[in-house]
Amino acid sequence: MASGGFTPGLRASARRWARGGIRSLGCYGRHWQQRPGDAFTEAYAISVSHRAPLLYLVVIFNTLLVAGCFRAAAPLTLVLIAPVISVISAVRALYWLPSKVARRPVEHLRRDLQDMQRLGGWAALIFVSWSLGLYPYGDPGQRELLHFVIAVTMFSAVLGMANSPQTALRLGLAFTLPWSLFLLATRHPDAVPIALAQVFVTLILLAMTQIQHRDFVRLELSRQLLVRRERQTAELASAHYQQATVDHLTGGRNRRAILSCLEDHLASPGEGAQPWLALFDLDGFKHVNDTYGHAAGDHVLRAVNQRIGVIPGVTAHGRLGGDEFAILFDSTFDAEAVTAAARVLSQAIREPIAFNGATLRLCGSIGLHRVTGTTASTCLERADAALYKAKELGDGAIVAFGADDELALQRRIAVMRQFNDCALEDRLRLLYQPIFDCRDGRVVGMEALARWSPDGIEWQTPGEFLAIADATGRTGELTRLVLARAIAECRPWETGLEVSINLAARDVVREGLAETIAQIVIDAGASPSSIMLEVTERALQIEPKRAAAQLIAFREAGFRIALDDFGAGWSSLSQLRDLPLDRIKLDRELVGALCSDPGARAVTGMIVALAWQLGIGCSIEGVESEAQANAARALGIHLMQGYHFGRPEQAEEALRAYAQRSGASAMRIG
Repeated sequence: MASGGFTPGLRASARRWARGGIRSLGCYGRHWQQRPGDAFTEAYAISVSHRAPLLYLVVIFNTLLVAGCFRAAAPLTLVLIAPVISVISAVRALYWLPSKVARRPVEHLRRDLQDMQRLGGWAALIFVSWSLGLYPYGDPGQRELLHFVIAVTMFSAVLGMANSPQTALRLGLAFTLPWSLFLLATRHPDAVPIALAQVFVTLILLAMTQIQHRDFVRLELSRQLLVRRERQTAELASAHYQQATVDHLTGGRNRRAILSCLEDHLASPGEGAQPWLALFDLDGFKHVNDTYGHAAGDHVLRAVNQRIGVIPGVTAHGRLGGDEFAILFDSTFDAEAVTAAARVLSQAIREPIAFNGATLRLCGSIGLHRVTGTTASTCLERADAALYKAKELGDGAIVAFGADDELALQRRIAVMRQFNDCALEDRLRLLYQPIFDCRDGRVVGMEALARWSPDGIEWQTPGEFLAIADATGRTGELTRLVLARAIAECRPWETGLEVSINLAARDVVREGLAETIAQIVIDAGASPSSIMLEVTERALQIEPKRAAAQLIAFREAGFRIALDDFGAGWSSLSQLRDLPLDRIKLDRELVGALCSDPGARAVTGMIVALAWQLGIGCSIEGVESEAQANAARALGIHLMQGYHFGRPEQAEEALRAYAQRSGASAMRIG
C-alpha cells in the first residue's frame, strides 16, 4: 500500500458519498419548490389568501405598538416610518382578500405568488432594519419589547407562509440573521443564547413549514385525483345518458327517451286532455338504402328528424327504430287539428332531400291515436294499428284510430292469444286444389292450402291468420307442419303428384330452413323434387340478397321453386333472369282481365314468351270460367287451377277426384 494517499476504494466511496450528498441536497431543495400546474397555482393562491391578510394584520399591530412605545424616545422620522409600513401592509392585506383572489385568472395568480416570493424577504428585512434603527434609542424595557415583537412577527410570518415554502424560508432568514448578527455586534450580555435560540427556533419552524407543505401537496394531489375521478364519472354518466336517450343517427330522442315522455304523460295526466301519439313510417326508405347506400339512408333519417321537429304542435318526437318515428302532438288539438298537423308533416316529408348530387323523394304513412290507457305499450298498439291501415292505403295516408279500430284490435288480440296458445296440429287442416295440365286434362299437382280455426268451427285462410303467425313467431313451425302433413296426405311417391306449399315471407330469408325441410321430406320417404315451394314477390322485396341466396339453397336441396302472384304490382322482369325459378304463377288479377282487357293479354303474352325463352314454366290461378281458360290456353299457358277446375277439398276427396280423372285416359278440358 502506498503511503501518504487514499486507496482507490476510499476515493470511490468518497465520490459516492459526495454524489449522494449532492442528490440529497437537490431533493431537499425541491421540497421548498412550489409544485407547477394551474391547479396547484390556484391551490397555493387560495391558501395564501386565507393567511396573508391575517399576517399583514399582525405586522400592522406590531408596527403601531412599537411606534407607540418609541414615540418619545426615537427621532420623529423613524417613528413616522411606522404609518407607512402600516398603510402598505393594509393595502397588501386588502389585495390578498379571498374574495378578490377568487376572481383572478390563473396567470395573474402565478405572478402574485412569484411577487410574494421575491418581495417577502425584502419586506421582512425592511421591518427588521426599522426595528434595529429604533433599538439604540430605547431603554431596557423597550429593547425587550423589540425582541418580543420581532420574534412574534417572525413566527407569524413563517407559519403564515407555510404553504409557500420559499417565501417562508426567505422570511425566516430575513428576520433571524440580521437580528442575531446585530445582537452579537452590540455585545449584549445574552446575545449568544438569544441568537442560538432564534436560529434553532427558526430552523424548527422551517422544518415544520416543510412538513406542512408536504402534507399540503399530498392533500392537493388527492383532491385533484378526486376531481378528475368525479369529472370522469360525470363524463361517463353523461355518455351513458346520451347512449340511453339519444339516437346515434339523428341526434334526437331514441326509443327509450320518447317512450319515457309518453309514460310521463300517462303517469301525470293533469286536468287537460292527453296528447296525440303518432307513429310515422317512411314509404320507400328501403329503396333509398338499396339504391344509394346506407349513408343516404342515414342522411334521410337525420333530415326527417329535423323536419318533424319544426312542425307546429309537435311537443316531442324520436326514432323508434329503422325508419319509424314516434311523435307527440299538442294535447289541445282535436281530431281535425291533429289530422291537419299530420298533413303538414306529410307534406314536409315529401319535399326533396338532396344527397351527393342526387334528389331523394319519399313520403310517409301516419297512424294517430289519442293517448289513453295505463301503459305506453297499449298506446303504441293502437297507433300501430292505425299506421298499418295507413300503409295499406298507401301514398302517405293518415289514419286516426277509432272505435271500430278498437273492436277490430280486441278481436285480433283475442285471436292472436288463441293462435299463440293453441297446439297447431290440432287446429290446422289442409285443403288441396288440383293443378291441371290442359293439354291432356291430367291433374299434375296439388296446392296445399292451410286453414286454421280458433274454435274448430270457423276456419280462417292464410290471409287472415298468417300475419298473426308471423307476429307470434310461429311461421317456421307452421311451414314444417304443413309440409309434413301435405306429404303424408298426398303421398307423392305413390301418386306421382307434385305438392305445392306456400312459404311465408320470413321463411324465405330464414337461415337453415332448406336443410330443415329437406330432412322432413326425406324422412317422410319423398323426394324434394316432388315439392314445389311457392314464394311471393313481396317476400323477395324484404331482403332481396338474402332471399336470392335462400332460393339457391332450396334449389340445391332438390326443391322446385315457383314465383307466386307474379304481376301483382311489384313485378320486375329481371327477377325471371336472376332467380333460380322453375315456374311463375300469374296473379289472379291478370286472369280476371284476360277476356276483357287487351293490355292484360299483351302483358301476359310477353311474360309467357319471356319465361319460355328462359326455360321457366308458366301457370295461372284463379280461373273461374271457360272463357278465361281458353284465353290463357291461347297465350300458351297449359297449367291452370281455379274454381272452374275444382274447389279446394280435403285430401281424401281431392285424391278420389284425381284417381277418377286418371282413369279417364282421353279426358280433356274444354
